[in-house]
Amino acid sequence: MASDMVRSHRQDPSMLIATAGMFVYDDESQYCYFNPNTFETSDQYFLVGVVLGLAIYNSTILDVALPPFAFRKLLASAPIYTGPMISLSRPSSTHTLADLAEFRPMLASGLQKLLDYDGDVEATFCRDFVIESDRYGRAIQVPLCPNGEQKPVTNANKAEFVELYVRYLLDTSVSRQFEPFKRGFFSVCGGNALSLFRPEEIELLVRGSDEPLDVSTLRAVAIYDGWKGEEGLEAEPVIAWFWQMFAEAGAREQRSLLSFITGSDRLPAMGATSLIIKISCLGDDTRRFPMARTCFNMLGLYRYRTKENLRSKLWTAVTESEGFGLK
Repeated sequence: MASDMVRSHRQDPSMLIATAGMFVYDDESQYCYFNPNTFETSDQYFLVGVVLGLAIYNSTILDVALPPFAFRKLLASAPIYTGPMISLSRPSSTHTLADLAEFRPMLASGLQKLLDYDGDVEATFCRDFVIESDRYGRAIQVPLCPNGEQKPVTNANKAEFVELYVRYLLDTSVSRQFEPFKRGFFSVCGGNALSLFRPEEIELLVRGSDEPLDVSTLRAVAIYDGWKGEEGLEAEPVIAWFWQMFAEAGAREQRSLLSFITGSDRLPAMGATSLIIKISCLGDDTRRFPMARTCFNMLGLYRYRTKENLRSKLWTAVTESEGFGLK
């Protein structure tokens, strides 16, 4: 039941995050982060946290492109556990310019240039201790400290300004979204065992691995349905053609094909041997395209008469399909 819930949300982002504006996406970093100006309720973020926790529990990959610091932030806020096991030291809960660079590299670069500037900061940048935000199409200024709108940024306090700026963007402004998300996650993944993992390991469990694909391993553990006649799989050239095309494709095309079949272009944390692809026979030669059921890691192929026909139909299906994600 829990596994079905995870798979359902992996395939229907409107139920989870994508279409609801719950996250904002940065084109340069290709990461997303909590949207401080969303209309969504706290319950929706609680649900996102639950689904991520269930993904770990059920060894299911979710293409949730949160920046690495978000996983550090999550572990740093884990509930205190007083059981018999001894916890490892938890990550720091501070937010640095390097964290911001993971999500918004251009903005972080601009702030770094402010820190490195040797001239008159106050006269050149003309900034106060406020941050400008676009809230529902209206530009507003939010003070970063008491009376921030009356406190100019100078050479003496520019480091303080950057620290407050980063803390506001990554923590203060998204507290309404992060707190229920955190509670949802730890309602599933509570206990001391989670503290034994590093943040990058939690990210690996949720998002999977981006290691190069080993097509031969994927082929070795694949299963088949509807192909075995009297002469067995050896009499089905479409099977051999498919794996040949998979192996001969470039790295990007291989990722696209894997995403078409499984809903993610990444491998499980345990490696390719734990990803079982099912290749089903849909019938004899036809003008129809192959199909995939990502909930079951299943690819449906017809008995195309030529390799070129399979190649054309398969890659058209892959490139013209629209997957799921958070962008």
